[in-house]
Amino acid sequence: MTHDQKKQLIRIIMCLAAFFAVFIADKTLSGGLVGVIGGKYGWLLPFALYLAVYAAIGYDVLWRALRGILHGQMLDENFLMCIATLGAFALAIYTGASGLAPEGFDEGCAVLLFYQVGEFFQDYATGRSRKSISALMDIRPDSANVLRDGKTLSVDPSEVKVGEIVVVNPGEKVPLDGRVTLGSSSLDTRALTGESLPREITVGDSVVSGSVNVNSHIEVCVEKEFHDSTVSKILDLVENAAEQKSKAENFITKFARWYTPVVVGAALLLAVIPGAVTGNWQEWVYRALSFLVVSCPCALVISVPLSFFAGIGAASKLGVLVKGSNYLEKFDKADIFVFDKTGTLTKGNFAVVKVSPESDRERILALAAAAEKDSSHPIARSVVAAFGGTPEEGYVLTNEAGMGVVAVKDGKQVLCGNEKLMRAHGVEFLPETGAGTVVYVAENGKFVGSVLVADEIKEETREVISHLNSLGCKTVMLTGDNEHIASSVAEEIGVSSFKASLLPQNKVEEVERALAEKRKRDVLCFVGDGINDAPVLMRSDVGIAMGGVGSDAAIEASDIVLMRDDLRGIPLAKRIARKTMCVVYENILFSIIVKAAILVLTAIGLANMWLAVFGDVGVAVIAILNAMRVNGKYAEKPSRQALKARTAA
Repeated sequence: MTHDQKKQLIRIIMCLAAFFAVFIADKTLSGGLVGVIGGKYGWLLPFALYLAVYAAIGYDVLWRALRGILHGQMLDENFLMCIATLGAFALAIYTGASGLAPEGFDEGCAVLLFYQVGEFFQDYATGRSRKSISALMDIRPDSANVLRDGKTLSVDPSEVKVGEIVVVNPGEKVPLDGRVTLGSSSLDTRALTGESLPREITVGDSVVSGSVNVNSHIEVCVEKEFHDSTVSKILDLVENAAEQKSKAENFITKFARWYTPVVVGAALLLAVIPGAVTGNWQEWVYRALSFLVVSCPCALVISVPLSFFAGIGAASKLGVLVKGSNYLEKFDKADIFVFDKTGTLTKGNFAVVKVSPESDRERILALAAAAEKDSSHPIARSVVAAFGGTPEEGYVLTNEAGMGVVAVKDGKQVLCGNEKLMRAHGVEFLPETGAGTVVYVAENGKFVGSVLVADEIKEETREVISHLNSLGCKTVMLTGDNEHIASSVAEEIGVSSFKASLLPQNKVEEVERALAEKRKRDVLCFVGDGINDAPVLMRSDVGIAMGGVGSDAAIEASDIVLMRDDLRGIPLAKRIARKTMCVVYENILFSIIVKAAILVLTAIGLANMWLAVFGDVGVAVIAILNAMRVNGKYAEKPSRQALKARTAA
């Protein structure tokens, strides 16, 4: 709780205590407070006491209403509260001065008092929902320690240029994106990704701004200026999220714009027409004032945006950045998920998955590593990495374009390449039928074995696809791989369908076709790595980028960013979106139904201003408390089907 909130709470408690003291005395004393003085001026004592409480609790509401009138924006909740409460006081003064029992001082005071209670709940709930986003905003580095002319200078991060070296000491935030040039340490990336496990880094590793250096001194060569850094882009995303409003929020804004003047006009008619007909002005003015109190749209205007704000905050706390409430609303309806394969469903790095025959594994990998050791091709690097040792030196290596490598040493010849290389040298071999890239190995013209290299599937892929399938969603995989590899991967992870042998422009065409063929109520999400998928991310209904840390395209082109580079963020975000929309609809229906019922009861004289107070403040508080549920805990619980898939794997 902030200092201002504590002051407001103390003020409310003191005013509540004073109000109940006056109220109890008024209702329990013989003749009430009016009887203390007696006569035609007896109403002055309750007026003065209730007015003191009213002024203490409501001076800021009165000032906001006056300021709204001066700025031509008078039809808001402050104006409604002031008209209703001051009208109640005026009505009580009229009846008291007329020699009747003054009625309205207590109710007018109570309306404003409990209105402030509702405002306090709103402020507190907003503060709670803002905490997760505020924590994210703390990633902004205050300064950067840059090395210049042999000295370490503390400067603003925006003053550091690309190529300069910055020093990051233990406990300090990494100020800019770059690469480690000296030292090794652990980085706390919780504020960026929601991941509690520190990331180990050493010389040559990339680091991103906003992460915290945990235990050792490191030096970083800056690769991006501050305005292009990860922390700057994330902060800009979060700060602008509120501008992207959902349909529900836009509806409430338009609703309140027309609703308020309509109810003010209705209250005026309720006071004037029946009052003129019956001549009982006191009764009908009282009903009109009660009508104004209950008609205040606080519950809707406050709780609906608060629900979305809480949902965005809950998601950001778990490493899922949502660019606006409209995307949260859309994502709740998402039922078509199109995935890019490489880097999204798979790790995007090649690894040896099979060596045939397995009994000769070490010999096959040793020969292949000796032939491939000087190549920078990802396939070659994965073979050398699988060997694990130091490749044999001394071979004369000859690259045969499009086929592989011929390695010769002391009369020994090693062939390492595809089936074309084997055929070109007349080597009979056993074909490998597995999905992936096959490297065949021969020694002195005789086939030794084969190495199957493939892109590794992420651990969570099967679980997430199974979960989405269990929700009735359609899952589609797009890939540039050939039909054989694509079919094998699709079958292994369980997607509904796939498209293979696609160029980048073909992916856009496939998404365009899917958008044209889907039903109007369907929402298509494209999930990609955000680097080469920017056009498709922008074209889809909801673009979801994997691995937002360090990826400019991910943050700029997508609508939702999974900072952890973990697909489990998708069902997690789906649960948050579903809970958010459920709470939004609950609050809208509850508020409208209760208010409509009390409005009718008030108009026909079956409800007094105390019930009107509940219709305004009570409904608002209940709606606010309901909205706070959105910012609860979200355990990453897989579906039963996902658990089966994980067990089977």
